[in-house]
Amino acid sequence: MSRLYATAEQCERWYMAECCRCGRRRHKAASWPDGYVCRTCSDRAVRIRGVCPGCGADRALPGRRPSDSAAICTTCAGFTQSFACARCGFEDTLRAGRLCARCTLADRLAELLDDGTGRIRPELVPLADCLLAMDNPRSGLTWVTIHKDQDGSAGDLLRRLGRGQIDLTHEAFHALQPWRAAAHLRELLMACGVLPTLDKQICSFERWLVGHLAGIENPELTPLVRRFATWEVLPRLRASAEKNPITPAGRRYAGDQVKHATAFLRWLDEHDLTLATCRQGDIDAWHVEHNEHARQAVRAFLLWCTASKLTRRFRLPAATTSRAAPLPQHQRLALLGHVLTGRDLPLQPRVAAAIVLLYAQPLSRIVRLTVEDVIHDGDQVFLRLGEPPSPVPGPVADLLLDWIANRTNMNTATNHASRWLFPGRRAGQPMNPDALAALVNDLGIPTIAGRAAAIRQHVLEMPAPVVADALGYHQVTTARLATQAGGTWSHYAPGDHTRSPMWRSFPSTSGAGGSVG
Repeated sequence: MSRLYATAEQCERWYMAECCRCGRRRHKAASWPDGYVCRTCSDRAVRIRGVCPGCGADRALPGRRPSDSAAICTTCAGFTQSFACARCGFEDTLRAGRLCARCTLADRLAELLDDGTGRIRPELVPLADCLLAMDNPRSGLTWVTIHKDQDGSAGDLLRRLGRGQIDLTHEAFHALQPWRAAAHLRELLMACGVLPTLDKQICSFERWLVGHLAGIENPELTPLVRRFATWEVLPRLRASAEKNPITPAGRRYAGDQVKHATAFLRWLDEHDLTLATCRQGDIDAWHVEHNEHARQAVRAFLLWCTASKLTRRFRLPAATTSRAAPLPQHQRLALLGHVLTGRDLPLQPRVAAAIVLLYAQPLSRIVRLTVEDVIHDGDQVFLRLGEPPSPVPGPVADLLLDWIANRTNMNTATNHASRWLFPGRRAGQPMNPDALAALVNDLGIPTIAGRAAAIRQHVLEMPAPVVADALGYHQVTTARLATQAGGTWSHYAPGDHTRSPMWRSFPSTSGAGGSVG
């Protein structure tokens, strides 16, 4: 395409000017009553919405009042340019056909999800409605147009769904690439009811399993690994998911079990052995050659082989569990003070770190908290971790309420109107605990040692059963921790320990108090 100017001097003279908003010399986007504006300032100004102080109308406020530079509407500012969408009338940064972002997104979705009849495929109408309902349609528009027409892009996957080239089943999504784009789309489909809801980590494991089985070099090993994963690992994951959501750590360990089962079978093959000819001495040799994690991960496979009569019985080393040493109490309190007073620190990890250090909660459970778990009862705030809900000290309560009012990942279709205390980037999902752990660690907070220190202090100060009920621990766990910490039941006076200062004035679960939302 030929240029509209012959020289750089002509470009400078015809198309460049000093922006009246930012003061930078940029390409002219428009001429407004207060001067020329660049594209960045123009788009930013049009996105400002509110009640105009001049006329009282609730609309876009791109103008500026000369007297005090207050944001005002186009009518009060004397604009000759209109930002109203030609279809719906909403004032926005206009795109092709003078349409707003939401109307442009609607047209794009109608094109992508067309089943060949000129209409959106009926099964995918809830998906289109979900995408159009997001608070920030510009994010959805970017998602469906980025990498346009490339294989595996969001637009490509949506088009194939619309035409029926991808079945609306979970199995069809296992082999789709790139897997992250496919996983995001699958979770959107589950969130809007198009696909049945499954645990996210189980979906991740099933997708990973397809690739792992395809990558086994010796095809004779594949059927046995598939049997182990299908009849032992997956049923345990599904049984666990019925009680509580699977954590990323649980998903990784399930994958490690399959990988080490494959590695063990490969080791047998390299030593001209099979499961039938394997002896106790071979098991011992394998354990000597591998580290503790590998020995623990292969244990489930060996037990399954024995139960399935694929091998003879073996003597396996006892399972061991390592635990991090707790922080000293003074260090825990110092870190808690740092979190509460560090106003220059990011708000999100500060809230999570405070819950870890004060209530001894693992991050895998913190991300599953909802805004309904933060309860108002008069002037007090409580956090429901067990029964009764735990009172929240004033500084921590301010931190919690501030975060609830400013949660991230709330403007897209993935978590529109989310009730998670820590919304994630995937549809209907909370934040990944590993991602939150990285943010907390960046503050210098050792989450495991900090949690160990907090629970240790609680069981030293209060009866173990009270701590278990209030913080959501098992009573056997808190009793064992109390014994390890040197606390005994004889230290506690008989009576109603729920009147302890830490748990005083909690609301009843039947509900005088109201949740934050």
